[in-house]
Amino acid sequence: MTLLHRVRVAAQRVGLDVNRFPQCSPDYRVVRLILRSRVDVVLDVGANRGQYGTMLRRFGYRGRIVSFEPLHEPLRTLRRRAAADALWKVFPYALGDRNGTVHVNVAGNGGASSSVLPMLSRHAAACPESRYVDVQETEQFRLDAIWPQVAGPEERVFLKLDVQGYEGAVLEGAADRVGQCTGLQMEVSCVPLYEGGLLLEDALGIAQRRYGMTLAALVPGFSDNRTGQMLQCDAVFLRDLARGDGAASRMTGAVDRP
Repeated sequence: MTLLHRVRVAAQRVGLDVNRFPQCSPDYRVVRLILRSRVDVVLDVGANRGQYGTMLRRFGYRGRIVSFEPLHEPLRTLRRRAAADALWKVFPYALGDRNGTVHVNVAGNGGASSSVLPMLSRHAAACPESRYVDVQETEQFRLDAIWPQVAGPEERVFLKLDVQGYEGAVLEGAADRVGQCTGLQMEVSCVPLYEGGLLLEDALGIAQRRYGMTLAALVPGFSDNRTGQMLQCDAVFLRDLARGDGAASRMTGAVDRP
């Protein structure tokens, strides 16, 4: 194991990533897509400890971030990270297909694999530390019910979902608001990992046929180290790639580099 690899592994344990050249990072390329789409606000649903928001800032996004995280432990870290950023707001609840309360299964891997849905044996076998260790009751809201609190009428919105199979419920609760989004990023399963969870082929159909978006990127995610098979990935969709060829918007304040 090289020194760079050891440093990168250590950094990933606290939610950071290290690359010699940022262009080598799939996350860097996702942010380039966000900047070229002139996004004004990113809705970070399933924020955990704020890793995604931190990544956005690292690679040059300067617009607003609105993060949603219902679990107590990661929420504390998320709030600390966002506290120093005037354009980063945090909501301490879940999003889904109804307003009310919901029970979230808390995963043992720092909450990263936590879900409203039951975890299937395929997931637990590939990552034993992700097994559920607790259950937490939390508030849940439909995104369309709170939309005026998170996005202005003229803002270009990018919706990011990392809710471990619960993406379909969040989209259902967003209703027509997803159709107003400039882009959509979903972490989806390539094989069944959560009971009733959204799979990659379903996500492709929903984004392309229901919302009229185009697949712009696939970011590799959770893999089974025993076999090398990728079990999850992030699918990134944009409404109009051609319109995103300009520079970043006035709100991002970033310089687009090659």
